[in-house]
Amino acid sequence: MAIDDLSKKAKDFLGENADKVQEALKSEQAESISDKVLDGLAGVANKVTGGKHSDQIEDIKTKLDGQIGNE
Repeated sequence: MAIDDLSKKAKDFLGENADKVQEALKSEQAESISDKVLDGLAGVANKVTGGKHSDQIEDIKTKLDGQIGNE
């Protein structure tokens, strides 16, 4: 399957199921998973930067967390 075919199928699926996708993104399960992922990414970013940008990293993490899950 070509990348273009896969991309079109994904786009069609999202278009046809937009309400269900939004509902899933605002679920408790999505919140739990996103918290773990974002915490891990923030930890890596802080480690790589030696903690020099921890405030900015936390701000970004907070903004992203507000977009996914229910909290």
